[in-house]
Amino acid sequence: MRSSRRPRWLVPALLCALAVLAARPTETPGRSPARGGADPGVSAEVARLYEDAATATRQYEEGRRVAKAQRKRADQLERQLDRERRQLAVLHEDLGRLARAQYRSGGDVPLSARALLGDDPEALMRGQRARKQAHTALDKAISRSRGAQARLAADEARAAAEWKALEQRNAELVVVKKGIERKLDDARRRLQAQADSSAATGACRGTVRLDQPDRSSTRAWVAPVERYQLSARFGSGGARWANRHTGQDFAVPIGTPVRSVGGGRVVRVSCGGAFGIQIVVAHPGGYYTQYAHLASVAVGKGAAVEPGQWIGQAGTTGNSTGPHLHFEVRVTPELGSGVDPVPWLASRGVHL
Repeated sequence: MRSSRRPRWLVPALLCALAVLAARPTETPGRSPARGGADPGVSAEVARLYEDAATATRQYEEGRRVAKAQRKRADQLERQLDRERRQLAVLHEDLGRLARAQYRSGGDVPLSARALLGDDPEALMRGQRARKQAHTALDKAISRSRGAQARLAADEARAAAEWKALEQRNAELVVVKKGIERKLDDARRRLQAQADSSAATGACRGTVRLDQPDRSSTRAWVAPVERYQLSARFGSGGARWANRHTGQDFAVPIGTPVRSVGGGRVVRVSCGGAFGIQIVVAHPGGYYTQYAHLASVAVGKGAAVEPGQWIGQAGTTGNSTGPHLHFEVRVTPELGSGVDPVPWLASRGVHL
């Protein structure tokens, strides 16, 4: 039987990913350091750690899937081995019956003597030949069964060993994953502290450089964040809004890369007030999109943006009770002209 191929790439790939984390990110040339001496490269560090954590999670889940499949295969082999053992027990019982029958029919008395003393020598000969054929067939069956049992036992042991090895690898992946997450939590706290300082003074600390994802297969319209949970919806009521909620909230961790939902041009970047750090993008057709409560911005006013381009990072600046992206679709750049973002995106092929 064939044994499952083991994913040897899991641990080396993650260890390489962890090694990358030691590299010190750089800031866009020409930008001044953040106020208060904060690390100007923390935005890039969070973005990289965010991707590394996502990669570690995917590889861990894949490792768990493979281990589960390997355990299932080992269980199947065990059941098959049990069936073989039961069949062998039946064969042994048949052999015992044959031996008892031979004993009752004459045992060790020479065949010639039994032929002379018996009432029907021809029947005796036929019975003797039948017993001999049955005995030969039984020996062959027992030999085959024992060979199959040995092979199954070896396969079972090999599958169990592979499963244990996968469990060990997954335990190592957990350690790597937790290490990345600890670094990410620390970097997120530093990033939000910088963002809070900028929002409190109303002075943006400049754009940060983020390594952009591969956008070769990006559609004309995308969701503003890749992984999220929808929270406050358009038009919902709440004590934190003067009237009704004017956008759609995406609950995401601090530092989550925020994407431009479509191509366009940045018409506003501001860092104070109820929306905290925010970006407004104008799109062809007369629509505008707003991205608010950010922790950093990666584009400046007047910059052209493409669908899926990282333009900033989510945070919890301004009038915000927790990390999320506040996303609006408007018919003007100003507050109060919003339309429901969910059906607007759905009409462009983006279903949240």
